Amino acid sequence: MEQAVNEKKLQYMEYLHQETASRHHTHTEDMYQYDLLRMGDPKAVEEGVKMFSSGLPGHISDDPLRNYKYLFVASITLASRSAIAGGMDAERAYNISDLYILKMDTLQSIDEVKALHADMFAFYTKEMAALDKVEVYSKPVVLCMDYIYNHLHETLHVNDLAKRVGMNRSYFSMLFKKETGQSISDYILSKRIEAAKNMLRFSNYSSAEIAAILAFSSQSHFTRVFRAHTGYTPKKFRNAYFRADRERGK
Repeated sequence: MEQAVNEKKLQYMEYLHQETASRHHTHTEDMYQYDLLRMGDPKAVEEGVKMFSSGLPGHISDDPLRNYKYLFVASITLASRSAIAGGMDAERAYNISDLYILKMDTLQSIDEVKALHADMFAFYTKEMAALDKVEVYSKPVVLCMDYIYNHLHETLHVNDLAKRVGMNRSYFSMLFKKETGQSISDYILSKRIEAAKNMLRFSNYSSAEIAAILAFSSQSHFTRVFRAHTGYTPKKFRNAYFRADRERGK
């Protein structure tokens, strides 16, 4: 397979840019918008729109629409990393990115991609501006939360989680509830329901598959718990939100 990048190709690209008087944004120019986003500064949206439409972000496809879609993915990658660097929960930042990219993939015009890019910048910026209002959790609680996020597909025991953060079970359980307002078991269940709702909306997994993936003891147990938390059976939830998303053009 021919190399995608080599020194000759790089030199030729530099030559073309010199001949056409074109260039990329400088690193300083490019990162300013993400610095504003990280700080929750509303000016980030204006700067992001300006930079995305400047004509300098880069040429990475001969198809204009595909070019903007590729640039969108590059931009949201930097936006999500900047948000994480500013204190946003990593899983939340990545989930926001995934949902925006899924939406972007359905768009049929450059103007739609530009509008979604502006919306993406506004969403991340608003989230960052609100971060200082969010309670800061202690390190053991944060470590536990991160572990839960990444292991929802496994059976999780409070004893094991307490050992993982090096604390006594009873004390850690008390600390976790004091800081989050939920017991560890309730928190785990709420995150499983949250994940199940997203899987029902954005994937083709069946209820039985979702129940197995999220470590529910059975499909009937999953259905019973899901209905208790949402008021819907998984099937009714999927049907209701599929229609709603279609009506909103998502």
